[in-house]
Amino acid sequence: MKVGLKLVHSGPGATPDLMLRWTRYAEAMGFHLLMTADHIALTREVLGSYPAPYYEPFTNMAWLAAQTEKIEFGTTVIVVPYRHPILLAQLCANIDQLSRGRFIFGIGIGWAESEFEIVGAPHNKRGAMTDDYMQAIEELWANPQGATYRSEFTSFDDVTLDPTPYQSTPRVWVGGNSDAALRRTVRFGEAWHPIRPSLDWLKNEAMPKLRRMAAEAGKPVPALCPRIACHISESPLPEDQRMAGAGSLEQVQADLRQLEELDAQYVVFDTKLSSPTATSPKHHETAWPMLATVAEKLIDVDRGVVKAL
Repeated sequence: MKVGLKLVHSGPGATPDLMLRWTRYAEAMGFHLLMTADHIALTREVLGSYPAPYYEPFTNMAWLAAQTEKIEFGTTVIVVPYRHPILLAQLCANIDQLSRGRFIFGIGIGWAESEFEIVGAPHNKRGAMTDDYMQAIEELWANPQGATYRSEFTSFDDVTLDPTPYQSTPRVWVGGNSDAALRRTVRFGEAWHPIRPSLDWLKNEAMPKLRRMAAEAGKPVPALCPRIACHISESPLPEDQRMAGAGSLEQVQADLRQLEELDAQYVVFDTKLSSPTATSPKHHETAWPMLATVAEKLIDVDRGVVKAL
């Protein structure tokens, strides 16, 4: 099980210096992946959850990739309907080339109605648009010397994509916790990327459903790559009030054991979840020691196994 980290790239605690320090710290600790999220229009609706500044993901990843050697970069998640599929295919190919194959394309359908209105995309058709755009992107990656695609939402003829991705096809992770997201994962994804999932729900409902959908489609079961909290408390938290990744060392270890049993390929830690200082410039002062604890006491990042306490 590889270890990832959600970059703090929004709010007063997000500065170029701090983002670079976060990235270099994660790479030095042996973490495998750094992920960044996506908003285009900072409406009041968006700012309610993600205060300014909000750094754009693709330029962020390109800049950080140029200053690192091994750590992978991904999106958690890109809102697919916000950008034309040709632009998305080109951005992914560019990032993948510049980072020499260190890119993971995490996708989702989005949620902020005000943002959809501003970019001119129908909020009530965002799922259908995402599926359609992903099919167009696959066509561009598969036929880079002359892709043609026609559908309800986009059409193009004989389009060249160059540079092509460094990987033959960039890795696609599909976010979302709905049945539609699971079907989208089976159709387009190498991995399913749920955010803040309940471990009981993963074990007893979601993963069995994903396996069943994959079998019905005659496709491999996508890997599990969740994003969970990262908050180490001095004493145990009430089980009915905590999210996965938050609690005492023993509680978080038990969470990681369950993910290991579910054959999770990556686990992405988000220090913003459960943190009252998440948008503060001093957030790193509490977050970095917790991440060090993860690497020193909970996960052997070299071997990818959960440690015994």
